[in-house]
Order: sequence, then C-alpha cells, then structure tokens
Amino acid sequence: MKVSDSQTHIKTWAEAAPRLVAVAAGREPADRVIRGGRIVNVHTREIIDGWQVAIADGRFAYVGPDASHCIGDTTDVIEAEGRYLVPGLCDAHMHIESGMLTPAEFARAVTPHGTTTMFTDPHEIANVMGLEGVRLMHDEALLQPVNIYTQMPSCAPSAPGLETTGYEIGPEDVAEAMTWPGIIGLGEMMNYPGVVAGDPQMLAEIAETQKAGKTVGGHYASPDLANFHAYAAGGPADDHEGTQEADAIMRVRQGMGAMMRLGSAWYDVKAQITAVTEKGLDPRGFILCTDDCHSGTLVHDGHMNRVVRHAIECGCDPLIAIQMATINTATHFGLQRELGSIAPGRRADLILTPDLTTLPIDAVYARGELVAQDGKVTVDFPHGDWPSHARTSVNMGADKVASDFIVAAPDGANRVKAKVIGVVENQAPTKALTAELQVTDGTVEGDPDQDVCQIALVERHRATGKVVNGFVSGFGYTGDMAIASTVAHDSHHMIVVGTSRENMAQAANRLAEVGGGVTVWKDGQELALVELPIAGLMSDSPAEDVARTAQAMVEAMSACGCTLNNAYMQHSLLALVVIPELRISDMGLVDVTTFTTTDVFEATT
Repeated sequence: MKVSDSQTHIKTWAEAAPRLVAVAAGREPADRVIRGGRIVNVHTREIIDGWQVAIADGRFAYVGPDASHCIGDTTDVIEAEGRYLVPGLCDAHMHIESGMLTPAEFARAVTPHGTTTMFTDPHEIANVMGLEGVRLMHDEALLQPVNIYTQMPSCAPSAPGLETTGYEIGPEDVAEAMTWPGIIGLGEMMNYPGVVAGDPQMLAEIAETQKAGKTVGGHYASPDLANFHAYAAGGPADDHEGTQEADAIMRVRQGMGAMMRLGSAWYDVKAQITAVTEKGLDPRGFILCTDDCHSGTLVHDGHMNRVVRHAIECGCDPLIAIQMATINTATHFGLQRELGSIAPGRRADLILTPDLTTLPIDAVYARGELVAQDGKVTVDFPHGDWPSHARTSVNMGADKVASDFIVAAPDGANRVKAKVIGVVENQAPTKALTAELQVTDGTVEGDPDQDVCQIALVERHRATGKVVNGFVSGFGYTGDMAIASTVAHDSHHMIVVGTSRENMAQAANRLAEVGGGVTVWKDGQELALVELPIAGLMSDSPAEDVARTAQAMVEAMSACGCTLNNAYMQHSLLALVVIPELRISDMGLVDVTTFTTTDVFEATT
C-alpha cells in the first residue's frame, strides 16, 4: 500500500474550484462517481434516495439526482447498491496519546470505523516534551490520508503551583503554534480557576487564539454555576466535562458547544442527551466526542461509530446523532464549508453503510479515495521522524526500593484517619473519602477489607528521586500486587498503585528499564507489560499489537482483584489535578475543590 500526494495533500477549494465547476457542469469527467445509494443530508436532516455524487480532486463536485454527465472514460464508478452514504465521522475532542498510539497508528486504527476527521489535543506529550512534542505530533498528523487537526495545548501544567511538568507552555508558544498549518485552535483550557480569576497568562493564550481566528477549547470540571458564567466570559467555546443533563443545558445556553463523550471509561452521553431527546433543545449545539479511548476499544469496539450507535441506543434520532458527529462538529470549528457533509466543494469524506442504527462500516472514503474496506485499511499511514530522546523520557533517578513507598505515621500514632482518593467507575471525577487505618512500627498500612491500598507518584522528568505517597480506594485489589504507569494525566509522572511496597518498587523500576508504559506485578512477578517508549505515552507499533498487550494488562488487573470497567483509565487519571475531588501530584495530595494541597492525615489516635 502507498499513499499518494493527493491523499496527504488536498487541493484547497480555490485550487480545485475550476475543475469542480467543470465536472458538475459535465465539461470534464469526475475521478469517481458513486451511484445507487441513499444520501444522508445533514444540512436538511433527510435521506435522499437515489441521489448520486461525483468526486474530483478529493472534493465533492456534484451531489444530485443524476451524475451521468460527470462520467467519462477514466471515471471510477462505484455502485452503492442501496447503502447509505454518510459523511465521514468527526471526533470533536480527543487525545491521541490515550490510545497508546502515535498519530499514524491511531489513524490507521480508527479509519476502518468511519472516522475521517479528528480534532486532537496533544497536551499529554506537551507535559513531557513541550512545544517540540506538540510539533512532532502535528507534523505526523499532516502526513495522514485522513484529517487530523491539532489543537495547541493550553495548560502545561494544568494547574500551575499544584504540579511540576517536564515542560511548560506559555502564550509565546501558543502564538507560534497558531502559525502552523495544522493548528485549528487552543486545546482544552483546564485551568478554569485561572480563567475565572482573570489570570493574565491564561487570558493571553485565549487572546492569541482568538486573534488567529481559531477556536478555544474548554474544560470546566466543577458544578459551580456562578463561576461557570465567568469561565464562559473568558472565551472557551465548548466543554466536554458535563456528566448530567443540567451540564449540557448550561453549556448550550451560554453559546458553548456541549461535547458529550463516550470513551473507554467515560459514559457521559446517556445522562446528557436527554436535553435533546426529552427537553427538545435545538440539537445544533450538541456534539459527540470520545476524549480518551485506549487501543483495545479502538480495535475491538470502534471509535466514533461506537459513539453514534450509543447515542441512538440512548433514544436519539439516527439523523440527529449523525449530525452531532459530522456537521455540528465541522461548524463548531468553522469548517462547515470544508467538511462534515456530502455537499459540493467539501472534502469527499464519506462512509458506506447498510444500516443507520447499528452503523456497520462497509467502506470509507477520505478525500475521494478508498481508505478502508470491510474493516481493513487500503492505504498506508506514514510515520513521522521521532528523535531518539523522545524514547528516553523516564528519568526517575536511582532505582526505587520498598522503603520509598512507606507512609510514615505521625509520631506516637496507633491509628490514623487518612484521606483517601475514591475512584468512581466510568467517570473522571473522584471522591474525597476517609478511612481509619492501622499503624505498624510507625508505618501506616493499607486495608484490603476497606478496599484501601497505597498510591504513589514517582517524579520521572528531572530525576529528583521524589516519591509522594497516599491512599486510594475503589480498585478492589487483593494479595501482594502493584501496577505502575508513566501515563498519568496530565503531568505524566509515574503513578504506582499497590498493596505491596516491594511490588511497587519492582514495577517502578521495570518502567524505568523499558522507557515507559504500564506494568502489572503480583507476588513479585510481572504479569503484564505494555511498552510505550515514545515519551512514556505511546507506541509506534500497530494498534492490534498494542491492544493485545493492553488486553493482557486488563486481565492482569483482574487477576489482582480489580472488577472496574476500564480500570486502567481510572488509574491514569489519579494525578489529574483539575478534576474534583482528590488527586495526587509531585507536590502532595491535592484537594481539587479548593485547589490546594492537603495533608494525608485528618486525625490520629
């Protein structure tokens, strides 16, 4: 398989317009004509039976009842055989790194599922490699035969003063990135307290984006309605952190796009889509996205087709659900004349499917070329040039030992009342819990009977040797075990969770040895390893291979007693200090309701 220049570079409308007009008028033959199908028109929300499309220079030239005048000797004629022609699906908000894959391999994984456009925020790699990492992601994205638009990360660190990242992003970085060809806007503005407080740096980043005429992504993970109004005034154009109907309504009433997500572990569509299906709100302001999907989900369950199917299962009209994953997304980013619909002048991105409810994907066309058929890609997805230092990002200093993971009790304490991070299944927020824990020889112990085990954050950017210890509940781990990951949103230090300090040390050292990833240990033996050598976040191996090792990781977590759905995603967010209620960072335990560090112990006896 090869990628042609027409696949990686599409002519602008101005460049293609003379030929598009000539083809539509019948003066020149089209490159491809698709006939015998039913077009899903997302502009009018109708199905038009029998209409045909003619494609030239990667764009739709003619969309109408009869394209026979566009057919010449060199035209490739495709018979749709009664199937639906649906615009290529768009993911409005996502992080490629969450798939554990590089842009090329992520695109290769999702294209057979009908995703032809992605709006990506590479703030994971920004925290590890800074602007250079963003540029590497951006450059590889531009090589792909499908559309990958990059949002310049806004918050590295996500909460200044509460975490230390490998690199920091500032207004000058944002201003530079806005000149790059693939930058579509500013990534999610996670520092919502900064925006509400009028922080000059946050407002300067937003100003640079708006000066460039691009879209500002939002992230408001708080139920505080009064401060939400101030946040909306600060410029974010959308938000994906809603978890209930009232959240979606609040966002669209402020003129923001309500992005409803279904990722590997985030199931937020069902609770919010009732704003449309039951309250009857105008669906134009509602947009579907994934946010975070790991490789196993992509390979086995799908991508945006999975989200659309889920929305339909939740009671949404299929045509409205498709609008929420096509034209609504394109319009939100100012690209409605470029993509998101089957209409003249737009990029010829479409899928062929026999059913609009279950949405099986027979064929996928991007920029007018067949890129996937029957679940298999038909073109190459080129890799970029990753420098060697991108593969040596785990710098935690000396090897860890069990004593690095001791939680020392206050002097003279026999029992303590400890603050515990409480994991919530299928949601990003955590709960601030407490637990009475026993002290043995001056060391506070976890308690399997209360489902409380240890959590540690190991600094891995500057080799400071620092380890911050605390407690977490909700995973259900039993026996002697540990799981460690260099994917730890958003600072991406190393998160280690375990019931055995010896196993925790072994897991941490293993990730330092392989250059990053995820490892699961039980009784002193490694059960599973997912190697993520690029920035400790991604692999450039095929998605199927990464999914295989990721599945082994899930099974290993289960063998350690975990029963949560996609528990790894919960693990990877334990350091995300911008989503309530309790998190851990290299600066200590963080109370995200007050944005302050807090003591691990509430009381001692």
